[in-house]
Amino acid sequence: MSLPPEKASELKQIIHQQLLKMDVHGRIREVLAETIREELAPEHQQVSTEDLIRALRQRGIIDDVMKEIKFVTDVNETERTSAPKPSTHFVDRDPLVLKKTNIDPTRRYLYLQVLGGKAFLEHLQEPEPLPGQICSTFTLCLHFRNQRFRSKPVPCACEPDFQDGFLLEIHKDSLGDGSKMVDATTMLSICDPVHMVLIKTDTSGETTLVASYFLEWRSVLAAENGITNVAVELLGVGTESKVSVGVLSIRLEMYPQLNKTLSSEITSTQFTLERQKTAEKERLFLVYAKQWWREYLQIRPTHNARLVKIFAQGDCEDHANLLCSLLLGFGLEAFVCVGTKAKGVPHTWVMTCGSDGTITFWESLTGHRYIHRPINPDDPPLAEQPKPLYPYRTIGCIFNHEKFLGNCQPSDAVEVCMFDLHDESKWKPMSGEAIKSVCAPGATSSVPPSPPLCASTIDAAVASNEIEVQLRILVSEHRKDLGLSTVWDDQLSYLLSPALAAYELERTTGLSAGNEEFQDAVRRAVPDGHTFKGFPIHFVHRNARRAFATCLRSPFCEEIICCRGDQVRLAVRVRVFAYPESACAVWIMFACKYRSVL
Repeated sequence: MSLPPEKASELKQIIHQQLLKMDVHGRIREVLAETIREELAPEHQQVSTEDLIRALRQRGIIDDVMKEIKFVTDVNETERTSAPKPSTHFVDRDPLVLKKTNIDPTRRYLYLQVLGGKAFLEHLQEPEPLPGQICSTFTLCLHFRNQRFRSKPVPCACEPDFQDGFLLEIHKDSLGDGSKMVDATTMLSICDPVHMVLIKTDTSGETTLVASYFLEWRSVLAAENGITNVAVELLGVGTESKVSVGVLSIRLEMYPQLNKTLSSEITSTQFTLERQKTAEKERLFLVYAKQWWREYLQIRPTHNARLVKIFAQGDCEDHANLLCSLLLGFGLEAFVCVGTKAKGVPHTWVMTCGSDGTITFWESLTGHRYIHRPINPDDPPLAEQPKPLYPYRTIGCIFNHEKFLGNCQPSDAVEVCMFDLHDESKWKPMSGEAIKSVCAPGATSSVPPSPPLCASTIDAAVASNEIEVQLRILVSEHRKDLGLSTVWDDQLSYLLSPALAAYELERTTGLSAGNEEFQDAVRRAVPDGHTFKGFPIHFVHRNARRAFATCLRSPFCEEIICCRGDQVRLAVRVRVFAYPESACAVWIMFACKYRSVL
């Protein structure tokens, strides 16, 4: 397979740089002098190429070079075209030598090294963990141009020992250009930042967001030798968004090295132009939004009191945005609703429009769903009207990534609201072009593209078994403290599995199946004259001790766990259902059977 001239030259440059790094030329000169001095007679002072290669091979120099210059290829490499190949490989190397690679030598990469952290003052007094001791840890997650990375967890400390490297591939999005080596000028036009997220995992396995930072990496394009060091100050989140969390030391390096770097004046000018362009887009949208608001108020004076929020931020708002994005990703027509709950409390929730016209409300904080059945105010007084089950009272506007619609119906009460979104007499739309100018992916550098979802790393079967074993121990210890013995019925525990699968199916799809078969199996497993009791419960975490404490707070579950009687047999079954991003649904069912005594 032949390479194009430009790729061949880049490959030669890579090999030449590696040979210089290893000082191969100097080692060859030494071998040549030694061969002439020791192995040849004085009258024969000419060495053939074969003699030199044999001497180099005997001394292992050729093997060393081949080990260093090694590109991993697939079995069918020669049969493939030059289509872009994804490269989201974690690279573990020291500052000088690549140890583990899967690199296409014809493409450009940004090597980002995290050299350590300092000034994490919240953990100033924490002692160093002993070997094998469980402690809280930091994990650094990165997202860059549809590539995701995760560091190895390190113990939380004032100076956390981050020592990780990430190989970020830089390429064009269009097919056919992805395999070309991009130059410094082309990379300067790529405004995607490196999104860095710091996560803390405590000893119970609970994770919390510590900091989020968007790193401008293009300063390396003007750095000498294509290498630069930066200190990244991480700020907190929420109410602590102005408080420093700590500082990360980061080194950026282009690989392969740039043939020609840019001047710092060029890069700073580019950054200034991008900021000005973004500011101008936002200014124009603000002008349009004010005009839209004036027109909305002219429809009806009472619109001034409605919750129409063009610019907003908050807690439930973020949850609603996330849920709406997920539903849109699954192909549904979803919107975020802005309105009020009882007593006029501002609130946001999510709405989906079914293909048959059904409107479903989704509460992002609880996961509850409600079907909207509007009340017709023109119906006669005696006509039976549906009673709303949802907690929402008024609705001012709805929006998603493409549309923004203000409610301009005579009443903004949810129960009488009609959701014919194409009727502009009921819903005043905002210009789609205006929305795209500030919200479309790539429209502004301040709105980076969403990262892809990662497959779950949870082994559902292993996790289910681990939690079940822990719960058995906790139940036995709890009953022992009460002076009760514990006898487990493994067969009864096994029979609980289909029920838990049916519960998760109903929770995710609304479809109920298998209940009659489960009841029949339980009847066959419980002898005549015996009583069966079962208690299912759902969690979104895998902490067995925390789940057990929650179960004990239920009187019905506590009655099962602490069951007294004749021939008492206990059962417990756990089913973990894994979802993307390592999210999980955990179903636990406690059960008992005992002989009824009159």
